[in-house]
Amino acid sequence: MTVHPAEVRASLARHVQVSTLDVVVDLARSQGSQLVDARTGEAYLDLLSFYGSLPLGLNHPALAEPEFVATLVTAAAHKVTNPDLHTVEYARFVETFVRVLGDPALPHLFFIDGGALAVENALKIAFDWKSRRTGQPALEVMHLRHAFHGRSGYTMSLTNTDPAVTDRYPAWRWPRLDFRDGLRPAADYLAAHADRVACFIAEPIQGAGGDNHVDPAFLRGMQELCHRHDVLFVLDEVQTGCGASGTRWTYEQLGLAPDVVAFGKRTQVCGVMAGRRVDETGNVFTVPSRLGSTWGGNLADMVRATRILEVVERDRLIPRTAALGGYLLELVQQLGLAHPGLVANPRGRGLMAAFDLPDAGTRAEFLRRMRVHERVLLLPGGERAVRFRPALTISRDELAKGAAAADRVLSGMGAS
Repeated sequence: MTVHPAEVRASLARHVQVSTLDVVVDLARSQGSQLVDARTGEAYLDLLSFYGSLPLGLNHPALAEPEFVATLVTAAAHKVTNPDLHTVEYARFVETFVRVLGDPALPHLFFIDGGALAVENALKIAFDWKSRRTGQPALEVMHLRHAFHGRSGYTMSLTNTDPAVTDRYPAWRWPRLDFRDGLRPAADYLAAHADRVACFIAEPIQGAGGDNHVDPAFLRGMQELCHRHDVLFVLDEVQTGCGASGTRWTYEQLGLAPDVVAFGKRTQVCGVMAGRRVDETGNVFTVPSRLGSTWGGNLADMVRATRILEVVERDRLIPRTAALGGYLLELVQQLGLAHPGLVANPRGRGLMAAFDLPDAGTRAEFLRRMRVHERVLLLPGGERAVRFRPALTISRDELAKGAAAADRVLSGMGAS
């Protein structure tokens, strides 16, 4: 059956919810950070990169090499159950992941489809670990306000960004902190209830919550409290990992040493890294089937991820991101200086940058004008944030072009 590009949205709308972005991606003609609409042939400057999950942009030459394509097709033709029946492709992916992104202190890996399920299994690691030490069956997860950890069973009790995501679903009333309140509430709660807290979890930068940069001193203090009270220190780097913030993992630049890290998006294959205090006692990695998944990640994704990580390593894209991120932050700060009545709190780390607009309505209009009039795609976040999530391969000129477009739109809005 053939579906014409002009019919895509209507066809989908008969059965599924369609995006407000109103773009039909031409996967063949799009290139790098230029995303082509299949209906019109118009190119958009892509500063959202599939919600930060497209590290090399579209149609990178390394993903068109015949040997890679042949390997990818073979893997895609057979959805292998990786935990049970192993392949050379699986082993090659794991070796590449460890070499490019691995942390020797976190040697245990578990792979699965989806960032929420990565976090879910990070929590299972913590529950198992704590219950072995205390025998306590009723365990809790200490977490932060404005967090987004996913939409799965356990993670729904941690996510608290948009009521549409969580309202009317049953949830555990686990201890929720605001990092702006400092460490005292956490210290007081742990002093009274440490026996039932399995872990503390946080995103170093709360993406869906509005690109809130959690104070590194707060995170270091929480890490110390976790050690003092026999609680695992868990980081959700689904959005911030694989070079997004200018280092392989954001915790590396914040002076942190997590026990468990959940990852996804730019890694293309989601999962967890675990070690440190997890290894102080028996744990899920020592018991067959304690963690499990039919496919244990997707082999086709693993083949693609292997090639992506090889390019990230070869082209030194993570150090490049750190340098380019400084330029992006300058551009965002300039928008704040040029439009003080509209733009507030410009911020960034690596290629994760953002600024705030006065309210959600103003932001919606800004994003619409950027898309319709300037052909630039950006992301919302939280109540009023505008987020930049470009590919690691984006050029300096493309960042400047995006900022110039934002300047024009903001100027028009300020005058209207």
